[in-house]
Amino acid sequence: MQTQKVIDHIVSWLKDYAVKANVKGYVIGVSGGVDSGVVSTLCAMTGLEVLLVEMPIRQKEDQVNRAQDHMEDLKKRFPNVQGKTINLTPVFESFEETVHDHIEGRWSNNLALANTRSRFRMLTLYYFGQLHGLLVCGTGNKVEDFGIGFYTKYGDGGVDVSPIADLYKTEVYELARALNLIESIQNAIPTDGLWDADRTDEDQIGATYPELEKIQKDYDTKTAEDYEGRDKEVFMIFDRMHKAAKHKMVPIPICDIPEEWRG
Repeated sequence: MQTQKVIDHIVSWLKDYAVKANVKGYVIGVSGGVDSGVVSTLCAMTGLEVLLVEMPIRQKEDQVNRAQDHMEDLKKRFPNVQGKTINLTPVFESFEETVHDHIEGRWSNNLALANTRSRFRMLTLYYFGQLHGLLVCGTGNKVEDFGIGFYTKYGDGGVDVSPIADLYKTEVYELARALNLIESIQNAIPTDGLWDADRTDEDQIGATYPELEKIQKDYDTKTAEDYEGRDKEVFMIFDRMHKAAKHKMVPIPICDIPEEWRG
């Protein structure tokens, strides 16, 4: 990958989009992961106003530390960057207590609450975005957004722009190195940070990002019969998750009303 050309292209795209939208810049949720680290740095390079928001909800200490260290690093490097931490744990726990009596199944409840964390963060980003005239910048990559749908609908999927959604995860790591992100971000093990237990993306998905990328690149032209061994296992994982998440990747269905009924 021609890393510098990709960086320059994304920065230019972000700046042009914000100028045409007549906004001051971008607000980004910072998690301590490589995706948000790269996106926030690219936004900072536009020279526009950039607000980084860390939003812990019963977050692991290492995730919090990485996010804080990254925000401090960017603020030192770019005078147009500001950062703040909004502790959403009390909000989440209040909601959790309110709906507790309506629990019907342990797994379904845990998954619903995990997605609720992401949606609380989306609400927070849009609050500050509207307050300061900023667009919410997404941090999803190509595998997450268009491969297995590994994001929360109207959570981290609720954004105004997605600058790295055409980049595979391995390519995002390439940008992280080229952008000289702090070492802890460059070496961070991917996790969505939505669970109390320490669960990595690989734990949840059952495959690594490089394995998933290999399948995604040929997904439209190959079937399970074209693979064997571990590749076939990963194809089945990718295929199942892609089909289950298809509703996230297409426009909201609209019930069309025949014109002759309008008269």
